[in-house]
Amino acid sequence: MAEHTYRVLVRGRFADLTDDQRATLRDRLEGFDFMRDAGFSEEGALTYDEKLDFFSYRVILTAAEKPDDAGLRRASTALDALGVDFKGLKAKVTDMDEMKINRPKRLG
Repeated sequence: MAEHTYRVLVRGRFADLTDDQRATLRDRLEGFDFMRDAGFSEEGALTYDEKLDFFSYRVILTAAEKPDDAGLRRASTALDALGVDFKGLKAKVTDMDEMKINRPKRLG
């Protein structure tokens, strides 16, 4: 099977955050520009808001088969690096090579 490019969106919830973890996560929000820093990338991007309830992780992966598990592992690794607990991880995968692009029709 040929390799395809996938956008993987992983969503979940923070769990049992301590006051120190909340402070650390809020500090990371300083200077965060959602339009610049929250898109899909090969490095992956973890996003959340000041409520510190839900989060999302966006990553671009190249693989021969749907990379659901790889996306979940990458999100888990990013969250583990922050030292926070989480629950309810779910991945949504979009195959970019099979997306249909609707071109605008020409007038006239």
